[in-house]
Amino acid sequence: MSHKYYKPARSRLHRSELAVPGSAPKMFEKALNSEADYVFLDLEDAVSPNDKVQARANVIKALNEINWREKGKTISVRINSLDTHYMYSDLVEIVEQAGENVDTILVPKAGTESDVYMVDCMLTQIETNKKIKNKIGIECLIETALGMSNIKEIAKASDRLEALHFGVADYAASLRARTVIIGGLNPDYPGDQWHHGLSELVMTCRAYGLRAIDGPFGDFNDPDAYIAAAKRGASIGIEGKWAIHPSQIELANKVFSPPESEVNKAKRILEELDKAAKEGKGAAQLDGRMIDAASARMAENIVNIDKLIRGN
Repeated sequence: MSHKYYKPARSRLHRSELAVPGSAPKMFEKALNSEADYVFLDLEDAVSPNDKVQARANVIKALNEINWREKGKTISVRINSLDTHYMYSDLVEIVEQAGENVDTILVPKAGTESDVYMVDCMLTQIETNKKIKNKIGIECLIETALGMSNIKEIAKASDRLEALHFGVADYAASLRARTVIIGGLNPDYPGDQWHHGLSELVMTCRAYGLRAIDGPFGDFNDPDAYIAAAKRGASIGIEGKWAIHPSQIELANKVFSPPESEVNKAKRILEELDKAAKEGKGAAQLDGRMIDAASARMAENIVNIDKLIRGN
């Protein structure tokens, strides 16, 4: 291991993240009572320009009047992007009026480390001025060619940063890629055209201690394709995925929850290696296969996820 080490961000259960438009307050209670680990109240793409101000007011009201944490939800707000005139009001009004009830701010279309710096600077000033005790985290959407090209600098831009999300729709538009559906596969491409972007995001997140989250899958009437996309992400280290429809929550939770057999095997690996260590050995055998320190690190990942799911 390198002597250089980046402390992991705050650990949160993040298998499923439900997107809820700020302009649709009737959906707030349903989100609260859903099985989603995360809920983000959206002020950006899901809200039309004419509804931006009202959506912001709706979100502030929901943050102050609904006890999201009591229901085990991590609550996030996606503000408008930094190239709009809505962004500063989003951040100032939401944090000044409801900052104690916000867990993270989701920054869309992050392109450079200075984007993160600006949000961090504003959050710090507002928290200080309003004496907000809850330090609000930052999450960034990587959804442009600029953002992906600067992803490592973005990942190191703030100690508030907790996660990077892959925003496949705007990323496809930024690349001028031909795509059939948001997050879906193009039959003309021999494989998964999003694999490179997801792999780059996962690698960066793991290098700098962040959570790696996959974004939306547009066809909520095709659960099999959603599951396939989630499994492809999980296989390379993605730990959660957006749900743009309530029907996708259960799918994400299932894919990103290690099955009981996998958890039990992970625990057995740790037990056998603990026995080997007490005998002065660095490796051991389990079910006819060699296990060592690398096996322990993989097993610990599974056990830790299981603990988060069980709430202990």
